[in-house]
Amino acid sequence: MIRATSGQKKIALAVTGGIAAYKAVEVLRALQRGGCDVRVIMTTDAQKFVGVTTFRTLSQHPVLTDLYDYSESPTPHVDIADWADLFLVVPATANVIAKISAGIGDDALTSALLAAHTPVLIAPAMNTHMWNNPATQANVHSLMCRGYHFVSPQSGLLACGYTGNGKLAEVDEIVSAACKLLDQSFRSASQEAQDLSGQRLLITAGPTHEAIDPVRFLANASTGKLGFTVAAEAARRGADVVLVAGPVSLETPCGVRRVDVISADQMLEAAESAFKSVDAAILTAAVADYTPVMCADHKLKKEHEPLVEIKLKETTDILATLSAQKRNRIVIGFAAETNNLLQNAQAKLERKGADMIVANDVSRADSTFGADTDRVAFVSKTGIEQLETLPLVAVANAVLDKTLQLLKAR
Repeated sequence: MIRATSGQKKIALAVTGGIAAYKAVEVLRALQRGGCDVRVIMTTDAQKFVGVTTFRTLSQHPVLTDLYDYSESPTPHVDIADWADLFLVVPATANVIAKISAGIGDDALTSALLAAHTPVLIAPAMNTHMWNNPATQANVHSLMCRGYHFVSPQSGLLACGYTGNGKLAEVDEIVSAACKLLDQSFRSASQEAQDLSGQRLLITAGPTHEAIDPVRFLANASTGKLGFTVAAEAARRGADVVLVAGPVSLETPCGVRRVDVISADQMLEAAESAFKSVDAAILTAAVADYTPVMCADHKLKKEHEPLVEIKLKETTDILATLSAQKRNRIVIGFAAETNNLLQNAQAKLERKGADMIVANDVSRADSTFGADTDRVAFVSKTGIEQLETLPLVAVANAVLDKTLQLLKAR
């Protein structure tokens, strides 16, 4: 049976076959300096980059490389999963990410990850084309939706000679993320899982479609992914959630009551109705600022009704409307900007009367509409807090943490 020194936080460090495997040595040493007990699992390919002896000497434990030749246990993949407080995959190749996503356990490392029942933190590193490949991105998104955590790769000069996203995150960033997850997992399980219990939240998500005629509309690029993620995490943490969703192709999160709308007027009506019985509103939706003055009752034909001009009028501002009605309720708005991010967010905070604005620069590839990561700043009367680029699940929980702070401070 695998055992550890009493009181130490225990990390299973999974090392896969990439050139960045040598960085896993630095991660191990940094975790040890932080008081962690670290055991290492390696793939066969990983051993071609860094030797088993290195990790065995530094960790002072046998290294798990084979399911059938491990003296400490006849079922090492299960025992190390029971032992670990956290699994950390550094570096994570596209191949191993795909295996984890598909639930494949065909060696010691993937079998241990399949048996894992504590948090898993993945730090990818690979060629930029491999990272940007739709298959890899789909696997990463799937794992995020299932609760896996990621430290996103950086952009820079790669070992293969390319420049782009795919470079392993800095050691300090990986270790910081691991320590944060460890601290969270060491909280009371009931407190961690149900800290929003009893709170009623309204969340809006997605775009709105403003009809020009029965087949055409004005819209924006919002996908609703962040709003749906916030709703899913809020429900997981015990909140009673009403999700007012614009026209998006996303499944309803478990435990969430969903109201589907199309236009800005419909979203306003649904949001005002739900707002009467909630404690806080988190308005992630990218509501259209303008709508056509008139909607034709038939498809306009370009031969005799060309769309050379569309007269528009402003839609009702949902954020300002709910903020004016909030009394002791909390209202959080979002600002998607392409320039002067913080200045525009601060102006929006004052103009709309919200409690906080979550600002993100949608001109960045890592925080644009539809991305699996986001880089946001929290702007409130007490100041500005800039977050690093994080997976959507992490951003969602950071927003909910802020929401809970504001609710407690009422």
